[in-house]
Amino acid sequence: QLQVVESGGGLAQPGGSLRLSCVVDGFTLDVLTIGWFHQAPGKDREGVSCTDRRAGTTYSTDSAKGRFTLSIDNANNTVYLQMNSLSPEDTGVYYCAASRMRLCVGAMDAVRYSAWGQGTQVTVSS
Repeated sequence: QLQVVESGGGLAQPGGSLRLSCVVDGFTLDVLTIGWFHQAPGKDREGVSCTDRRAGTTYSTDSAKGRFTLSIDNANNTVYLQMNSLSPEDTGVYYCAASRMRLCVGAMDAVRYSAWGQGTQVTVSS
């Protein structure tokens, strides 16, 4: 079964950085789409970045461009989200999600991902 586990959340100051990890079990990354999503308190879940490992391509939403970067560790079946220049608006729960469908083509649709992690809390505050 396809499973994901997130980690790496915590407290950061505005302008600081965090690196989130998504460990995937059940399938190798090269057949998956991996997405990172953010849910701020009282808000809907929104896409952050995704990667289609079949094609080796990535996509980032406007809020993430220039600040957040995906990286891949194929040997350990892990996808990282490097988060820089954090602001209080980045506060919330970050989820990693995976799918065998190709869902990362210029957009992100949370409802189509089939496997979700438990979420990891990120708090950006001074």
